[in-house]
Amino acid sequence: MEKIAVFPGSFDPFTLGHLDVLLSARKLFDKIVVAVGVNQQKVSLFTPEARVAMIKEVVKDLPGVDVCSFNGLTVDFCRKNNYNFIFRGIRTTTDFELEQVIAQVNSKMAPEIQTIFIPSGPKYSFISSTVVRDVLLNGGDASCMLPGGIDLKTFLEI
Repeated sequence: MEKIAVFPGSFDPFTLGHLDVLLSARKLFDKIVVAVGVNQQKVSLFTPEARVAMIKEVVKDLPGVDVCSFNGLTVDFCRKNNYNFIFRGIRTTTDFELEQVIAQVNSKMAPEIQTIFIPSGPKYSFISSTVVRDVLLNGGDASCMLPGGIDLKTFLEI
């Protein structure tokens, strides 16, 4: 049976930390679905379409990695598509505490879906989408925190 895992998140934007966690997960799963969650109540820098396009560009040479967007609960998305694994990146103990609560709620709602935590590498543990957005919004250069080859100005227009 093929092991398919969902990597859910807002990915606003997709960072080197996200990519590091994704590359680690590829060692564990046959297929990965990077699922861009759409939260209408959250103000984003990039549209969901831009985030999907950006991630597709980053993973275009990675076999077994698909990218899509979804609305609603991650466990509902997983059930609808028969995915039994969710993985989440962990940078800090604060991330772990928040993610553990979310994983416990998901387990209560969908006990058939297993959540896996994957730590980011130490050189990426300082990177968060929030920090990257702040740098970008204030005119700074965030390229050291983003996958190479992506022209963010292109994605701001999508």
